[in-house]
Amino acid sequence: MILSRIKPAVGGETPVSIGEKKKKNKTKVPRLEEYLQQRDYLGALTLLEFQRSIGEKEEHVDLWIGFCAFHLGDYKRSMEEYKSLTMKPECPADVWVYLACVLFFLGLYKEAEEAASKAPVSPLQNRLLFHLAHKFNDEKKLMGFHQNLEDVTEDQLSLASIHYMRSHYQEAIDIYKRLLLQNRDFLALKVYVALCYYKLDYYDVSQEVLAVYLQSIPDSTIALNLKACNHFRLYNGKAAEAELKNLIDISSCSFEFAKELIRHNLVVFRGGEGALQVLPPLIDVIPEARLNLVIYYLRQDDVQEAYNLIQDLVPTTPQEYILKGVVNAALGQEIGSRDHLKIAQQFFQLVGGSASECDTIPGRQCMASCFFLLRQFEDVLIYLNSVKGYFYNDDTFNFNYAQAKAALGNYKEAEEIFLLIQNEKIKNDYVYLSWLARCYIMNQKGRLAWELYLKMGTSSDSFSLLQLIANDCYKMGQFYYAAKAFDALEKLDPGSNYWEGKRGACVGIFQLILANKESKYVCLFPVQLCRFKVSQFYKV
Repeated sequence: MILSRIKPAVGGETPVSIGEKKKKNKTKVPRLEEYLQQRDYLGALTLLEFQRSIGEKEEHVDLWIGFCAFHLGDYKRSMEEYKSLTMKPECPADVWVYLACVLFFLGLYKEAEEAASKAPVSPLQNRLLFHLAHKFNDEKKLMGFHQNLEDVTEDQLSLASIHYMRSHYQEAIDIYKRLLLQNRDFLALKVYVALCYYKLDYYDVSQEVLAVYLQSIPDSTIALNLKACNHFRLYNGKAAEAELKNLIDISSCSFEFAKELIRHNLVVFRGGEGALQVLPPLIDVIPEARLNLVIYYLRQDDVQEAYNLIQDLVPTTPQEYILKGVVNAALGQEIGSRDHLKIAQQFFQLVGGSASECDTIPGRQCMASCFFLLRQFEDVLIYLNSVKGYFYNDDTFNFNYAQAKAALGNYKEAEEIFLLIQNEKIKNDYVYLSWLARCYIMNQKGRLAWELYLKMGTSSDSFSLLQLIANDCYKMGQFYYAAKAFDALEKLDPGSNYWEGKRGACVGIFQLILANKESKYVCLFPVQLCRFKVSQFYKV
């Protein structure tokens, strides 16, 4: 949320004709109030600095420079102005709370608390301390400052922002809508409502609400960025990048926050391109930068680096809990650690069982993941079935969905779902190949399972797949492919007892021929397989 913007831009100019305005502009230098009313903080700052340089000082010029720098996102400059004011004997007492606000936006929370404690008691001081208590996770202080809030616009906006940051999006929406009914001119509230709907995954609703605001304020950085994010969720990265181009074109060279935001989101929209160059410096600037860098490492299969980056993060939002769960699950599977898998299961259960997330798509996916790790596949399918309409073409979802189906013996459906997957990385994974081979065999398609093996190179995975084909084909009475698999295993490992399996499979082939369930021409195959072993037996 934009905590600094607690009041709407207000107008108050008397309408004048274009001709009169031009006439006035020729003889009159714009006044500070005019710049502020137009939200032109760069223009206001330029005017103030010019006046200060020629000795023609506006009243409280230092305060106004700090104010304009703050609204431009140049918090360091604003901090320097306010700090210099605090050293003057005639410094207004309220400067301490202004300095505290700037320190808050710089992430210097301890320093912000110290500065706020030197300021006189005021509604602004209470709101700031309210947010600091949230940052410090101090529930006792948070409730104390909460009780001091009044039923006025600024305090209610502060309360709504806390709801937003604690993922209580519906409560925030209720406050914003109530304020909008009371103040229909407060258009910026629509951006906040749109942000909440975005967080609730209602991207189309978010877009509709946002459109009303953009009609009036088409150059809003936050609104245009949110519009790009909605396009990313609704369509793809290219559509989002096209929307972000509008923001790049209008972004002021002095507005550093917008530059960082654009660079960060371009990495996301481009599927991680340039992540290692852009995201590390932004980790302490944009909270999502750390999470997106972790996701980048996961996609590069660098699970250990992802874990190193997130292990010290204390999760406070559902997204952070989910990502920590995913990283621990991936690391647990990679190194065979039951402790990491247990931690992952607990994180997933915590999110999926929470009141705010239990009915969301991520919440249900978390419960499915929790039960997947517990190998309770009936429960897995309950949750995956409830959201499958949203993931028809999602390869990762279909991979997990098919595994759950196969684990419960629904091999026909599992086979169909496995074959929907297009991602080559997944299709070359041994887990995918082994489950698909098992589905083929259980659906009496042993030939297709054998073809999967033939396409694999020589490796430990191909040996394991061969064992699976041999045993499952034998179990399902598909003795021809069981015999071929046992014969291949025997050649790879002559000292084992695979001969026994091959011999049993060959006998099974003859039984099928006698029962007219196999072609008589197949009988030549088991004779050829067993000839060498039998001759060897008679020589002994």
